[in-house]
Amino acid sequence: MEKVKQNKVSYIWLIAVTLIAVGLLLFCQFYFGDSLSERTTFYQNTYINGVNVSGLTKEEANELLSQKLVENKDNLQITLKNADQEWSILGSDFELVGNFDSCLDNVISYGREGNIFEKKRIENQIKKEGLYITLPYQSLYGGVDEQIEKIIAEVEKEPVYASVNFSPDSETMFSISEGSSGIKVDRISLDQALNEAFESGENYIINIPFVDITPQQDLENILQNIALRSSVSTNYSKSTDNRKSNIKLALSKFNGMIVEPGQEVSFNNLTGARTIQNGYKDAKIIFNGSYVSGVGGGVCQASTTLYNALILADVEVKQVNHHSLPASYVPLSFDAMVSEGYADLIFVNSLDSPIYIKTFGDENNVTVEIYGQKLEEGVEIKTRSELVKVLPHSGDKIIEDSEGKYASKVIYKGEYYRLKYPQEGYESKGYVQYYQDGTLVQEKEIRHDYYPAQSGIIVEGSGTLEDGMTLPASNVKYINPQKVTKETIENAKRKFNIT
Repeated sequence: MEKVKQNKVSYIWLIAVTLIAVGLLLFCQFYFGDSLSERTTFYQNTYINGVNVSGLTKEEANELLSQKLVENKDNLQITLKNADQEWSILGSDFELVGNFDSCLDNVISYGREGNIFEKKRIENQIKKEGLYITLPYQSLYGGVDEQIEKIIAEVEKEPVYASVNFSPDSETMFSISEGSSGIKVDRISLDQALNEAFESGENYIINIPFVDITPQQDLENILQNIALRSSVSTNYSKSTDNRKSNIKLALSKFNGMIVEPGQEVSFNNLTGARTIQNGYKDAKIIFNGSYVSGVGGGVCQASTTLYNALILADVEVKQVNHHSLPASYVPLSFDAMVSEGYADLIFVNSLDSPIYIKTFGDENNVTVEIYGQKLEEGVEIKTRSELVKVLPHSGDKIIEDSEGKYASKVIYKGEYYRLKYPQEGYESKGYVQYYQDGTLVQEKEIRHDYYPAQSGIIVEGSGTLEDGMTLPASNVKYINPQKVTKETIENAKRKFNIT
C-alpha cells in the first residue's frame, strides 16, 4: 500500500515538471520568438537618413532609400552664406552614387548578438526610442564634396604668425611684425548641417560655421632669444681698392639675410657670376699656385670670413675648399676658396630657429656677424689650427723664353728673370673646440688639408750672343731645394699664428 502511494506521488511530480517545462517553452517562444530566429527585417522604429525602414527586408529598404534620396536630392537647394557671399548647391546637379549594402547589413544586424535577454532589451529600446542612422552626404552624392572644398578654400584664411624684422644697418636691428588671426571652417558642424539639408529635401540655408585660430606666440621672448652667436673680422688693409670693393660687394649679398632652419645656401649662387656687369672689378686671384689678375679677385676673402663666422656660430658647413696657396688672413685649414663651376661654400642652417647675417667693412677690416638663438649658458666655441708638417719646396726651375714672351726682361742665354719664388707647402688640420665655463669639453676635427709646395720659376733668354758681346752679372740667385728644419717649422707657425 505504501509503495502504491509513492508511485502516485512520483507520477504527479513528473506531470508537474513536464507542464512547467512546456509552459516555459511556450512563454519563451511567445516573448522571445522574434529574437530566437534569424531576423531578416529591420526593427520597428528604424530610420535611415529620415526614411522609415521598419519591418523591411534589406532589399526593400535599399529600393525605398534609393527612391527617397533621389526625390530629396532633386528637390533640394542649399544656400551657403558667409557675410555678403553666397553659394548655391542644387541637388539636381549631382548623381546618387551611394552603395547601401554594407550600411544596411550593419543596421539589420545591430543588437542581434549576445544573449537572448540582451537582444530583447535592445529591441525594446529601439521600439521605444527609435534607431536613427545618417549616411554622410560625401558617400551618397558624387561631386558634392569637391564643390564644398572649393567653397571652403575661398573663405578660409590662414593665420599670419609674428615675424622678425631684421634691419642690419639700423640702430634697432630686430623688431617684430605682429601676426593676425586666421579663420577655419568648423567642418564637423558644417558636415552636420549639410547632412540635415540633404536629408530634408527642401530649400536650406546654412551660415558657414567658423573657428577662429589665434597664433599663440610669446613675442617678447622671440626677441630676447636672439643673440650674437659669432663675429669674425679679417684684415684687408694692404689690398687694392678694387680688391676691397669685390670683397664688400660679395658679402653685401648676405647682409640682412635670414636663413630658416634647414635652409641650404650656396655662396656662388647668391653672389652671382664674377663679371664686370655684376659690379666686380679686376684684382689679383690665385690660379694654379700663382697670383694673376682676374675679375672678382678677393671674393675668396669674403667666403673665408663668412666660413669662419659660420663655424663659430655652430652652423653646419656642407662644402668648403682650400686654396692652392694658404691665405695670409686666416690660419691654415680655415680658408674657403670659391670659384665658379667647381668650388663653392655651401652651408645649411642646422639650428632649430633662424639665423641672421650681418656684414660690413671699413678701410682695414671686413666683418661677418651671425645672430640667432642664444648659445647655452657658459658655452663658448673656438677654432684651432694645427701644422702637421712643412712640405719642402723643390727649389727653382729654369725655363727658356723661346716664344719671346718675356723679351722685355731677357733676350739672350745667360740673362735671367725671376718669374716666381719657390714656396714651401703645408699639411694642416682644423678643429672646432667647445668650452663650458672656460673648460674644454669637446674638440672635433673638421679639416685636413694639403697646400702643395710651389717651385720657383726663372726665365732665361733664348738668343745667342753676338761676337764680342758680354752680359752683366745676373742678380737673380738660384734657390736650391728646401731642407725642413726646426727653424722652418717655427717660422711657419709664427707666420700663421699657430701656437
